[in-house]
Amino acid sequence: MIVLGLILLVVGWLAGISILTTVGTILLVIGAVLAVLGAVGRPIGGRAHYF
Repeated sequence: MIVLGLILLVVGWLAGISILTTVGTILLVIGAVLAVLGAVGRPIGGRAHYF
């Protein structure tokens, strides 16, 4: 999810499409939060890792 968010962020920024930049930023933040929560051992939705 972090990689997809980063790709959408870069493509949206290069192409000048603001909705892709916004969606990319949201996915990047959600992916980072899930990664941190998984790293500290807190399972979300029954899964400890999202990769």
